[in-house]
Amino acid sequence: MNKDIMLRHDEAFEESLEKIFEWFDDKMYFKIKAELLKYNEADIAEMFEEFLEDEDLRSRTIVVYRLLPKDVSVDVFSYLPSDDQLKIVEGITDDELTYIIQELDFDDKIDILEELPANLVDKILEAAPKAERKLINTFLNYPDDCAGSIMTPDYISLMKEWTVRQALDYIREVGMDSETIYTCYVKDGGRKLLGIVSLRNLVIADDNVRIMDIMHTDYVCVNVYDDQEEVSEEFKKYGFLAMPVVDREHRLVGIITVDDILDVIEVENTEDIERMAGIIDLEQTDEEYLDKSVLKHARNRLPWLLFMMCMAMVTGAIISSFEDMLSAVIVLVSYMPLLMGTGGNTGAQASTLIIRGLSLGEVELEDAGRVVWKEIRISLCVGLVLSSVNFLKILLIDRQPFSIALTVCLAMLVIVLFAKVIGGMVPMLAEKIGVDPALMANPVIASSTDMISVLVYFCMAKLILGI
Repeated sequence: MNKDIMLRHDEAFEESLEKIFEWFDDKMYFKIKAELLKYNEADIAEMFEEFLEDEDLRSRTIVVYRLLPKDVSVDVFSYLPSDDQLKIVEGITDDELTYIIQELDFDDKIDILEELPANLVDKILEAAPKAERKLINTFLNYPDDCAGSIMTPDYISLMKEWTVRQALDYIREVGMDSETIYTCYVKDGGRKLLGIVSLRNLVIADDNVRIMDIMHTDYVCVNVYDDQEEVSEEFKKYGFLAMPVVDREHRLVGIITVDDILDVIEVENTEDIERMAGIIDLEQTDEEYLDKSVLKHARNRLPWLLFMMCMAMVTGAIISSFEDMLSAVIVLVSYMPLLMGTGGNTGAQASTLIIRGLSLGEVELEDAGRVVWKEIRISLCVGLVLSSVNFLKILLIDRQPFSIALTVCLAMLVIVLFAKVIGGMVPMLAEKIGVDPALMANPVIASSTDMISVLVYFCMAKLILGI
């Protein structure tokens, strides 16, 4: 899309929001509805997010939501975040909710049912046809982090004996209710997956050709209990728009589409970022930052902060044990933050790259020796440059003696060496013992490099300065 067109759209969107907020005060709901319907369902959902944030507007927002055409209201509901969906649910009747649930795509239906109170879920299930009720219960029982929890049963399945003409007629009949029609799945009478065939192949093939003659049997599929993160890696590797999901007997039970995988990738990336910052979500919730209580935030951040505080106490004890040395050459104190910061930063650089390599499969546990050797060479290159720059700075700007400059810079070289090796090895050690490297690496590296920096510095001072 042209950048100027996008900008005009953004300006128009903001103007519409301002007008709608003004109309809310005068309860001009039909004007609000007309303004909303100028936009597509995703944009309308974004507007509703703004309205639902305001406690004073929430009840009026429900009124406007009820004014939307039924098909639009269902699509808008599917685009809303789960917490906003629950706000809508609290304001509408059970009959309205049942209609929305019935009209939602199956995977969206499962997502909202997982969030609803048990009494509402029971009412919805009672109103659902028996076959659908059984299917919903099956999906709700899958673990939250497995492929089964994000798949949909709305796919096109074909029989191998059908002709292309029969297949196309069937797609025309059921295609509107399917998640995707671009890839079709071939099953036998026992629901076992035999192969896949693309819509392109069907369209260009002769009408009388049988499906078994044009289907591909070298397909990629995932198991219903595979971890979602592993499934996302498969999508990234092969670039598929959809992937079949099979059970232990290789029966086709659903498909996963790329839009659901994008949500998984977002969640996994958020978890990794939080873990690298030493944040542990004890309740494994998907609440947004502003929605999570202060107490929950504090509880999630405390474990590693307590660990690092204890490690800092050890570092403080090491410094105290060299108190006489520091009092004899007081200038040594001023370079401690520089050395500790350099050690922490260089270790964090190495660990970040190794964690990324492990997650993408670029680095394996058996590569530990190669990683150590590479980090040693990198640390020598980096350490020599940093030490040289600091050596000149200490001599020419700080006007300190040659012995002080030599002490600080040799210590820096050794600290960078240790920090790089530790930064490369800690994520691999975490992976080896079954701990998430993103959770363990940064807190451990930050604390250990501080201790090593202090020890190396004081040992170097004792060796060179003779104190």
